Amino acid sequence: MPKANSVNYRRAVYMKSAPKLAQCPEDSGAEVAFAGRSNAGKSSAINRLTENSKMAKTSKTPGRTQLINFFSVNEQDSMRLVDLPGYGFAKVPLKVKQEWERNLEYYLQHRQSLRGLVLMMDIRHPLTGFDTTMLNWAHQAGMPVRILLTKADKLKRGPAMSTLLQVRKALQPYGGLVNAQLFSAPRGDGLDDLREQLDVWLTARFEGDEELDDLH
Repeated sequence: MPKANSVNYRRAVYMKSAPKLAQCPEDSGAEVAFAGRSNAGKSSAINRLTENSKMAKTSKTPGRTQLINFFSVNEQDSMRLVDLPGYGFAKVPLKVKQEWERNLEYYLQHRQSLRGLVLMMDIRHPLTGFDTTMLNWAHQAGMPVRILLTKADKLKRGPAMSTLLQVRKALQPYGGLVNAQLFSAPRGDGLDDLREQLDVWLTARFEGDEELDDLH
């Protein structure tokens, strides 16, 4: 049987896309953001989570997601998944990239309804320079992060576990707010662990978490 505080992610529906932070939905309730380098498998992870292949747009062209996309997972729109723009996207002027970096930093550090960040990294290329920048922004904001080492099906079990251990070792300076797991959208590996973490983040304030209530 589902846990009392479990969320049915199959009920996710598109809310809106915001080209600017000022156009985001009202900063209330709880939301979890998904971020990652272009082509790290972010959209595929969201689609697997919601069991809707059309929920988040996937593309073979890196950097198609240049809007902040919001999806509601309950009728009151008080619990949301947020698809952040893929960073490091190609064929975009440097000025645009820099503007999005400022937007992402501000969103991570000032969005009161943001409960956690799911950071996608291709298991074959983890902890790039901008991955570390995202981690530092989240760390400064006291934001918990779950790293998904995506495309784990591209490696055999031994090398995949070795990479996971190396990443976890590199994350030690961030303390307990950051952890990592293996993930494969095609096979569904790590999906239950992801759902369990999202449930904790999204339902905390609705379970009477006084500290989160104090934020509002």
